[in-house]
Amino acid sequence: MKKLFAFLAVFGMLNFAGASAIFAQEEGSATTEAQSEAVVEEVVQPVSQVDEEALAQEEQGIHKQIKSKFIEGGAVFMSFVLLALIFGLAICIERIIYLNLSTTNTKKLLQNIEEALQEGGVEAAKEVCRNTRGPVASIFYQGLDRYDEGIEVIEKSVIAYGSVQMGLLEKGLTWISLFIAIAPMLGFMGTVIGMIDAFDNIQAMGDISASAVAGGIKVALITTVSGLIVAIILQVFYNYIVSKIDGIVNTMEDASISLLDILVKYNMKK
Repeated sequence: MKKLFAFLAVFGMLNFAGASAIFAQEEGSATTEAQSEAVVEEVVQPVSQVDEEALAQEEQGIHKQIKSKFIEGGAVFMSFVLLALIFGLAICIERIIYLNLSTTNTKKLLQNIEEALQEGGVEAAKEVCRNTRGPVASIFYQGLDRYDEGIEVIEKSVIAYGSVQMGLLEKGLTWISLFIAIAPMLGFMGTVIGMIDAFDNIQAMGDISASAVAGGIKVALITTVSGLIVAIILQVFYNYIVSKIDGIVNTMEDASISLLDILVKYNMKK
């Protein structure tokens, strides 16, 4: 089920990114043709018409502006930054779905286990755990499965299997951290290479042109901004996932203590 969620998330986001990239390329070619025609007709074009076109460009939607910046920043490094965002978000979505499915109403579960112990014994309580989803029920089942070996063995089993469940909850966090770290690095790398190209152009011209330098620096910095935006987005998701995991772990620890108390009372009644 987890692999299915991850596959669907990655597949959907890759389709969206592919469609956006194709549309952006088509728009970029159309923009290039329009710019070429504008250069040819620039001599005879009145000033008022130029102002109207400038205002029309300013009124473009955010979506078109993002695509325009994507093209300006360079397809190579901007594609890497986009892939970091896609795969990072895919893992985040899969983790969020998994953690939400792992959330259990522990009070109700403990109440059902206590009632099952009174009515049908340990086997009935184990059946309740089998029919309940989440890591808490799995930990309870491991403890109940070793009921005959004593309370100390049950406690050790609950602690050991709790560590296993914590590992499953934290699965994928290292990859999210990697994408958070690598996205700004890719942006900085694109900026450095863009700056090198800008200085190469200056050296080739033999003179410093303000327009050439400003244009090259602007294009180079777009990759850095994109990398930082990706890192910020993934960092927000990462913090939410970590807080969700901490909440589930605290619930597991509290519920495990309550289970041991219930088993001690049940053993004393026997």
